[in-house]
Amino acid sequence: MLFGHSAIAGIAIGMLFGIADTNISMILFAVLFAILLNMVKQKTTYGADTIISVFSSIAIAVGLAIMANMGGFNKYSNYLVGDILSITWEEIVMLFIAFLAVIVFWYLCFNKIHCVSMNATLAKSKGINIRRIDNLFVIVIAIMVMLSIKWIGILLINSLLILPAAASRNVAKNMRSYHLFAILFSLTSGIAGTVISYYHNIPTGPMIVIISGIIYFITFFLKPRVKQ
Repeated sequence: MLFGHSAIAGIAIGMLFGIADTNISMILFAVLFAILLNMVKQKTTYGADTIISVFSSIAIAVGLAIMANMGGFNKYSNYLVGDILSITWEEIVMLFIAFLAVIVFWYLCFNKIHCVSMNATLAKSKGINIRRIDNLFVIVIAIMVMLSIKWIGILLINSLLILPAAASRNVAKNMRSYHLFAILFSLTSGIAGTVISYYHNIPTGPMIVIISGIIYFITFFLKPRVKQ
């Protein structure tokens, strides 16, 4: 929820400071917001869900307040649902570069991220800088989400973060297969959703999420067989 809602605040703050490129303002705000969330999470005993809800509520309230005051909400309302068919070649190149950067990060930090997520105490005993890994992880997610919001939409981006991963968890036998299935399910829902939306005149973002949901329920009902 955090990154989708922080996009509204990022756009609004960009308007406030005269930043023309919404991608820049969204990414800068999302990265700062994610790091701040990590700092708060490390200094409190509250659960992550509580902290994320607090930050999300503040972000969307600040964004809507600034936009309403500056009269810019209607101008950026298309960001709520997105339009994947409006993507340009320059933006595809930018996304591809970001994709390569994520692959490099995943390759270099996979074991550390896995260790931190499973047992932070064990990771610390092995000399892993937990705060650095945590911050790098949320920064990578923030950048990828902000780059995708223009075409997927603020209302749908969180679904695409959750559904492929949830479907993958239903069938994966280990962490590496979990990542592999999540990527395959994401690609399948993205391609299938785009093709179906094109031929049946359905908004692309919602169609991709629907396909992701179908994949989740298929893997959910297959789960008992896979685990036996």
